[in-house]
Amino acid sequence: VAAAAPEAGPGPAWQSKCPWGAPNTTSISCSLADVMSEQLAKELQLEEENAAFPEVVAVAEGPFITGENIDTSSDLMLAQMLQMEFDREYDAQLRREEKKINGDSKVSISFENYRKVHPYDSDSSEDEVDWQDTRHDPYRADKPTTTPRRGFIGKGKDITTKHDEVVCGRKNTARMENFAPEFQVGDGIGMDLKLSNQVFNALKQHAYSEERRSARLHEKKEHSTAEKAVDPKTRLLLYKMVNSGMLETITGCISTGKESVVFHAYGGKSATEDKVIPPECAIKVFKTTLNEFKNRDKYIKDDYRFKDRFSKLNPRKIIRMWAEKEMHNLTRMQNAGIPCPQVVILKKHVLVMSFIGKDQIPAPKLKDVTLSSEDMKKAYYQTLNMMQQLYKECNLVHADLSEYNMLWHDGKVWLIDVSQSVEPTHPHGLEFLFRDCRNVAQFFQKGGVAEALNERELFNAVSGLNITADNEVDFQAEIEALEKMNEDHVQNHGKKLATFSSDGDTPIYDE
Repeated sequence: VAAAAPEAGPGPAWQSKCPWGAPNTTSISCSLADVMSEQLAKELQLEEENAAFPEVVAVAEGPFITGENIDTSSDLMLAQMLQMEFDREYDAQLRREEKKINGDSKVSISFENYRKVHPYDSDSSEDEVDWQDTRHDPYRADKPTTTPRRGFIGKGKDITTKHDEVVCGRKNTARMENFAPEFQVGDGIGMDLKLSNQVFNALKQHAYSEERRSARLHEKKEHSTAEKAVDPKTRLLLYKMVNSGMLETITGCISTGKESVVFHAYGGKSATEDKVIPPECAIKVFKTTLNEFKNRDKYIKDDYRFKDRFSKLNPRKIIRMWAEKEMHNLTRMQNAGIPCPQVVILKKHVLVMSFIGKDQIPAPKLKDVTLSSEDMKKAYYQTLNMMQQLYKECNLVHADLSEYNMLWHDGKVWLIDVSQSVEPTHPHGLEFLFRDCRNVAQFFQKGGVAEALNERELFNAVSGLNITADNEVDFQAEIEALEKMNEDHVQNHGKKLATFSSDGDTPIYDE
């Protein structure tokens, strides 16, 4: 029952607006039956639920809720909206990562298990199946069943040991995956193949040997002069020569051989005034992978000039000694006035000499040039004169003299390739000299020189040893006897004989 409002009495206007006065409230009258009505209570409860959780109706009836059609006064609703937005961004980031990693590859990875996919936000169909998104690869062979440590499985008649043929075969097939990647095993891994122990061991040994061989070939290619004699170390030596100004430029290769490669270069300026560099140079690079060096080591290991150093060096340093030996031999020949290349400089296994030729064209070898009868006769006497000078003045034997190591330039014969030259007191020096005489005599006799001496007469003319033997066998026997006498003298007295015994100095032949 509402109380009756007091009647407004007369008084000033400010008294009716006093903030401390009692408020004028008007209450709605209702009956007790309406207050206790159950229907009214249900309606009020439903209105409260609709106001607090409007998303239930939105998810069931319409699209995803937005800020336009809902009331954001609920903290729970705001939290759910933020979580869904975060899940969307997280899934999009996963898709970008998949696309970046996979690219165009046939084999891809998937982050499907890490996505925050909601029922109403899924872009993929449940019926679609992608083999790349599954954990099981149908094309991958199953791993073989391993036997326990006790070595067998099963009981009674069904027992299977670790030596079973089928079990071992499958296990050997699976173990082929451990081979090097360079060893192609084919597609047998995906099949039910059974390799016996004998076959598997043979394949394993072959794989290991191929791996070691490829490693050796790679190391040989990087640290040797097998191809064109220019490995990184040799290239660095040539670069230093060009950068220092000693060489102006290197034009290219002009000759290749079994022990060295020769390049043509234009000379530059020397750092010292007393040394003159020729306008055209020949760069002789000795191969550090000389396969035939084992057959040619007799030219250097018994030479007293290098004998003490030979056994203490590795093959690469022995090749450097080979280049050093040619430099010393060329210096002797140059001092004696024998036509030969002039030594410019020696750097390890690279020897720079003067170029025999003109305008990048090397002088032809004696075997490749066609000479008239007069020129052939002239060349013969020049060769005979140089052999005598080489033996008497330079105290050397060429040891590989033939028409292949003699050049024809400016009407003269030039000697090249003296790296194997030894002194006459070498244990095989006279044998080498007799071989040189045979090569020279046969070449000029075939060339039509009637005055050409045979090998025995040429040997006596060059060496001054009057060996009187009727046939070649006895002649070589006396040569071996002289070498043996000299070798015994070295063992007893520890020094070389100055010269072999002769009846007198043989005059030097000249045209």
